[in-house]
Amino acid sequence: MGKKREGMQRLLVIINKLKGPQQYVPRKELENYVTHRMEERDGTPVDIRTLQRDFKDIEDLFGIRICFDKKQNGYYINEEDDLKKEQYERLLLNFDLLNALDKTSNLHTYVLAEHHRPNDSECLPALIKAIKFFHPVEFSYIYVREGDKVRKKKVLPYYLKEDQQRWYLLAYDNNILKTFNIDCIRNLKILYEETFKRNMNIDANNLFKDSYGIWNQTDIPVENIELSYSALDGSFLKSIPLHHSQEIITDNEMEFRIRLRLRITNDFVMALLSRSSSLTVIEPLHLRERIRKIYEEAIKRHL
Repeated sequence: MGKKREGMQRLLVIINKLKGPQQYVPRKELENYVTHRMEERDGTPVDIRTLQRDFKDIEDLFGIRICFDKKQNGYYINEEDDLKKEQYERLLLNFDLLNALDKTSNLHTYVLAEHHRPNDSECLPALIKAIKFFHPVEFSYIYVREGDKVRKKKVLPYYLKEDQQRWYLLAYDNNILKTFNIDCIRNLKILYEETFKRNMNIDANNLFKDSYGIWNQTDIPVENIELSYSALDGSFLKSIPLHHSQEIITDNEMEFRIRLRLRITNDFVMALLSRSSSLTVIEPLHLRERIRKIYEEAIKRHL
């Protein structure tokens, strides 16, 4: 296990302990916890000097400040940083999984990881740092749909978003908010000598309200969609809705029918096809026709 990977794992273990139900964690308890967790991952024991360095790295990378309360004799995450803590909670969880389940760790003997795991973990800490300290970034970007053409980009990073086990960077490119697949980013460089003023009035929660997944194509209208499925497929769609706008119209032994309101993007159409064995598109008619043509082309290819 490389020192860089081990160091990142240790940061995540510390945060995992301090964001738990215990408000104050004594020094010795934190040392023992981190040492035990790192031994599970073939890591080395830690001491107070290592922890102090890690606290600084955690603040630099994630914006999370770890303090010590003398009266309570314990470490804690500063309450004023709770918003940042929640903002990065899912990100930290994914880091923990990605870094823990490597071939050198004995965890793989009882945890079954996906065959394909994202390759972007080294890119994410640098992007978090650039976002936190308002630094532009430069990188080479691979446009897969253009035959892997590579273009140089200089952007203002704003958000990181996860979708279907992939990470995406939301950044302003020539005053337009665009989405970049982190898998396609190469030669990332933080421009430390430059800073930008972040627009704090952006409602991040509404950016993708009307879209499926990561692609919010505003040139595509928001439409009412009605879909019919079998009762069996309906049981899955009740537990994992297609979209937050999903509204159940019919739910019985014969049919499960839902209504949605969102943009009909390629990603959404692909999602419909993934459970198409019982799908009937009721409306809009142009979506029904689009699905029909996809089926027809598939039949031609298999004749």
